[in-house]
Amino acid sequence: MKTIDVMVVDDSAVVRKVVGAVLESAPGIRLLHAVSDPLLAIERMKQAWPDVILLDVEMPRMDGITFLRKIMAERPTPVVICSTLTEKGAETTMAALAAGAVSIITKPKLGLKDFLSESADELVAAVRAASHANVRRLAPRGAPAPAPVATKLTADAVLPAAPDTRALLRTTERVVAIGTSTGGTLALEEVLTALPRVTPGIVIVQHMPEKFTAAFADRLNGLCQIEVREARHGDRVLPGRALIAPGGKHMLLRRDGAQYHVDVIDGPLVNRHRPSVDVLFRSVAKHAGANALGIIMTGMGDDGAAGLLEMRKAGARTVAQDEDSCVVYGMPKEAVKRGGVEKSVPLKGIDREILQQLGVR
Repeated sequence: MKTIDVMVVDDSAVVRKVVGAVLESAPGIRLLHAVSDPLLAIERMKQAWPDVILLDVEMPRMDGITFLRKIMAERPTPVVICSTLTEKGAETTMAALAAGAVSIITKPKLGLKDFLSESADELVAAVRAASHANVRRLAPRGAPAPAPVATKLTADAVLPAAPDTRALLRTTERVVAIGTSTGGTLALEEVLTALPRVTPGIVIVQHMPEKFTAAFADRLNGLCQIEVREARHGDRVLPGRALIAPGGKHMLLRRDGAQYHVDVIDGPLVNRHRPSVDVLFRSVAKHAGANALGIIMTGMGDDGAAGLLEMRKAGARTVAQDEDSCVVYGMPKEAVKRGGVEKSVPLKGIDREILQQLGVR
């Protein structure tokens, strides 16, 4: 297994020290550089180029987003953003994701050393996932995953499996359920901005930390014809509306008569995620059946594979993003392997699947 060379760019000496120690203790990872700002990073990268960059966004001399854009324009490289968990930080981080960052690791303002030590496994997993990223898919527009360190819960922990029955009766209401992770922010932007106002109601799980989903939804809402917002408990799923599961919460679909609503709830990590794609997909299988379309997109791991199979067994149509257009072909690959996918399509074709398969076009 090839060693993953990582560069840490952060103006906090504590972050550089603790993150550096975490990375150096992980098998197959080497700390190549740890520097306090992007200008120093540029000088070090002339000597040796990293496989993955762990990047802060607020730094002296040059901010992280400017540095990220420079890297993606000159030599695209997987970048993981290390951001403070605040509303202001979330808005800045959305700009970084739009500029081509792979994913987000959060850090608090206080208790930083203890937090980073406790989050070592998440940090290492993010670096490993980034090392597999298809960097040509990361550019802005215009080694295997580590073994789990804790019991990996399934959707059973939140929602019992439905009886093995075939589909609910069709109604005039239609639901599109989308699950994605690494690389999903740009992928979702491409899909949702292509959809007209007449689009069926959409429910989305994008693996993202608490506080960041609201900023992400707001950004998409400003770009799309459809309404995009972070889901609230009890929201109705309506044509022309996309609801994104809040970070740190699970989102489930429920049916009231011929209408669909979402429940936003607490619960344990499922497949080491909250929100979990499997939890959403299982609820869609249970309450929407043949009235639904399930779509699994770019991401590391297997969250959503079991749930998509349940949706297909319940009569839903199911689609996966194809390998060539994924940043990381992990979640779709596992869903295909388990038999939950009817067809795989390029990212640019997913909007057409949404409209064609649900009878809009």
